Amino acid sequence: MTIEKISSLINWEKVNYMVPVIIQNNYSGRILMLGYMNKTALKITIDKKVVTFYSRVKDRLWTKGETSGNFLKVIDIVLDCDFDTVLILVKPIGNTCHLKNKSCFKYKKTYFDFLYILEDIIENRKKFFKDSYTHKLYSSGIKRIAQKVGEESVETILSSLEKNTNKFVNEVSDLLYHLLVLIHAKKLNMYKIIHNLFKRKK
Repeated sequence: MTIEKISSLINWEKVNYMVPVIIQNNYSGRILMLGYMNKTALKITIDKKVVTFYSRVKDRLWTKGETSGNFLKVIDIVLDCDFDTVLILVKPIGNTCHLKNKSCFKYKKTYFDFLYILEDIIENRKKFFKDSYTHKLYSSGIKRIAQKVGEESVETILSSLEKNTNKFVNEVSDLLYHLLVLIHAKKLNMYKIIHNLFKRKK
């Protein structure tokens, strides 16, 4: 949708020419922050595909990340049903909050969001925790990681034939963990997988 189309749909008079903008992580679904845009800020955001607000405190245009480097790359822009609020789906670069948190909101983690968090944990263990199982698994190479996925797959299949539900849940959890490690070893992430599944549904 073009800037002219989006801007023309917004009820600018209703919002006193300063529309509230919700920023959401396109990957995890996490709400990151709330800001405000005038027409110029919205145009820059759409043209440059980087979120730019109008700062009411500084009384000027403000590109998120202009000093920290933690930009918000625009994926999509959606208007609400009353055309007086904007939702922008983004790919965040670094932390969004100035307090060095991923979100400006105290966030209650959802189950889906935990997969996103788990990927961060895996990357962190791989890079900085040399005594961790994750680091040792990465160090063993992709063949060993793939072998572990195979082993966990067999154990999951065997446990599914038993009546012990807890055992099956644990085996599936092990399988998903090792599968995430394998995905990251291929320099990919769950977003790529989910995006591919999303395309397939068509």
